Amino acid sequence: MAAQQAAPITARSSVADLDTLKITVEIPDFRLGGTYDLATPEAWANGAPDGVTLESLGAEPLRGSYIAVGTPHRGPDGKIDNAIVISSFYSGDATSMYFNWVEGQGGNAFSGGPLVGPGMVFDTDRFYVVMLDALGLWGASKPSDGLGMDFPHYSYFDMVQANYRLLTDELNIGHVTLATGVSMGATQSYVWGLMHPEFVSAVMPIGGATATDGTAPIAAWSFQNAKAGLEGDPIWQRTKGRYYDKPKAEHPRQGPAFHWSMLSLTGYDLAHRQSLGWDAVKGSVFAWDPPEPGFGADMARLAETFDAVDLKYRVEVGETHNIDAYLPDYQPRTMVIHIENDQWLTVDKARESVGLIPGASSPPRRARSRITPPSARSTACRTTRCCRASCTTSGSCRPT
Repeated sequence: MAAQQAAPITARSSVADLDTLKITVEIPDFRLGGTYDLATPEAWANGAPDGVTLESLGAEPLRGSYIAVGTPHRGPDGKIDNAIVISSFYSGDATSMYFNWVEGQGGNAFSGGPLVGPGMVFDTDRFYVVMLDALGLWGASKPSDGLGMDFPHYSYFDMVQANYRLLTDELNIGHVTLATGVSMGATQSYVWGLMHPEFVSAVMPIGGATATDGTAPIAAWSFQNAKAGLEGDPIWQRTKGRYYDKPKAEHPRQGPAFHWSMLSLTGYDLAHRQSLGWDAVKGSVFAWDPPEPGFGADMARLAETFDAVDLKYRVEVGETHNIDAYLPDYQPRTMVIHIENDQWLTVDKARESVGLIPGASSPPRRARSRITPPSARSTACRTTRCCRASCTTSGSCRPT
């Protein structure tokens, strides 16, 4: 069995300058990798009964991480009852969401303006906004902590339930007004509403999916290709993913670069990519033997940041994800924002989900990037009406 690493293989935060804002807590004796019977929530309060704890594998207890901003309000029971939960996207964490969405940060332009702050869409004068790391990367427990291929294969249910424990045990949150996020964070938002309808009043998934298994072939195809890139790495082929006994310089790098190149190809609208010209995109193109300086350089930098086993596990979360059968009984108010030219999680599947969820709606939206839509501020403001909000002329939302 692999031992915990003395020195970290991967960083705790995506945006290093914001790492000091992040708080990391332990969630002891949490079981990962089991099967959830959603009809018996009492059985999986600490993870599915047939899962395994990290402690039983010789590792430290499960960790979760978050950044919280805003104004907590406590109900008669002393618990916070005005939380907004923002889940992370595929490669992101709480610092990513803070950088892009919190007022005054360098990523605001990417989101069409800030979304989190006083008087913003997610008004920190009125709400307690919690940005979460997701199990498997960054400040949450992950294979690259040391267990590698012995780490339990986690699911979206594990991701959400672990963070539910963080919210309730660490932050004493008793009610979530809105669960939201982009991409993989949006997919988690759907799961939040499914697993904890009494805890979450409304969900607003932005570019997420209720199914990414074979019933959504484009998503499955894209990410299977990306996983094949990881597993095609010569070091991976020799070690079958068991390389943590080697110096980090000898860990797989080409496979992760290929992985990110596969996803980058369709991460933006192809017409947009075409319009940029070759010189602008060649930094994202993978080659086993780069023909010139700078070729694939952007992907090489990503490969230095991420671990191959972490990425393999991340892809595999989606391989069995399908909650469509539960949607006709879905309880939280739901507003789905999607990107009409999304080439990973296609808009037709989002529309199918809207049609299955009672009372769900979705505004029309067009955007080039599938990560965070341009003008997300105005779009999110309009769509938070799903939690009985009205938008003022300044763009702030005031739920009643």
